[in-house]
Amino acid sequence: MHYSLLDLSPVPEGSTVADALRNTGDLAQHAERWGYHRYWMAEHHNMPGIASAATAVLIGHVAGLTKTIRVGAGGIMLPNHAPLAVAEAFGTLATLYPGRIDLGLGRAPGGDQAVMQALGVHPSRAEAFHNEVAELRELFGPENPDRRVRALPGEGTGVPLWILGSSLHGAQVAAMLGLPYAFASHFAPAALEQAFEVYRRYFKPSESATKPHAMMAVNVFAAETEAEARRLRTTMQQAFYRLRTGRPGKLPAPVDDLSTVVPEGAMPALDEALRISAVGDPGQVEAQLRTLIAAHKPDEVIITGQIHDHGARLRSFEIAADVMGRINSAAEAA
Repeated sequence: MHYSLLDLSPVPEGSTVADALRNTGDLAQHAERWGYHRYWMAEHHNMPGIASAATAVLIGHVAGLTKTIRVGAGGIMLPNHAPLAVAEAFGTLATLYPGRIDLGLGRAPGGDQAVMQALGVHPSRAEAFHNEVAELRELFGPENPDRRVRALPGEGTGVPLWILGSSLHGAQVAAMLGLPYAFASHFAPAALEQAFEVYRRYFKPSESATKPHAMMAVNVFAAETEAEARRLRTTMQQAFYRLRTGRPGKLPAPVDDLSTVVPEGAMPALDEALRISAVGDPGQVEAQLRTLIAAHKPDEVIITGQIHDHGARLRSFEIAADVMGRINSAAEAA
């Protein structure tokens, strides 16, 4: 089973966007050495704690710093962009880094109404998602001199498309178009089981994929001790609570006692949103990942985790890679 990494280029409190971008480059180079298959970044706007808004630009930066790992978007929010512009950007990336670029597509805006207005996007654009994905696939398809509008660069590159989602809609689109599917279970797991079932049941083979390929996103907070791992996790818990209460900001530092910054009444919803997680020392993380994989049977796992300290973040992803290596070795031996 491939294991991949999702990085939002977090901007921790006490640091700058420049620091965050340097850290992303450093993490990507480590991830390549640790055996991660893909390194994905996501489009978010107007978020002080996330530096990956210009996603295609950052993908090019990371691809240039690495040699073999696949690099891509998890994802581009398609309603924010004309399909032709996306095809040209990712066609350029695929030409510069052949065989290494992925394009995951979502239909969410990646921001609020003010962001959509600033981007010149109408909410109704999301209704055209299915058709625009099909248009993108055509733009990346074989050379066609007779096509009235062509993606140049882009045409002939065959950039692999993925559908992202946190509901049944994305599963239905991915199944209908015969595309791989990535579920945002790291922050919205409610429909995970049903979405995977719908995707697999209704999948139609295509030139892109002959069989379903479902990716599950998992938060990992790993450290040498369970206590330290749980402390690291408080950063993401705080950040998620602040986002849910309309107070997004830079990535907060961890705390020893989460109840001092998050009300007790908010914890059940927080725990539910972040339940697809593995937290603890290496042995605990391995046991939890094995349980999640056995329960949901993903074809691929993409690991993420918002951790304040860059060194601790590196160590957590290193432990996760070691664990996935052991899980894969055991599966091969079985």
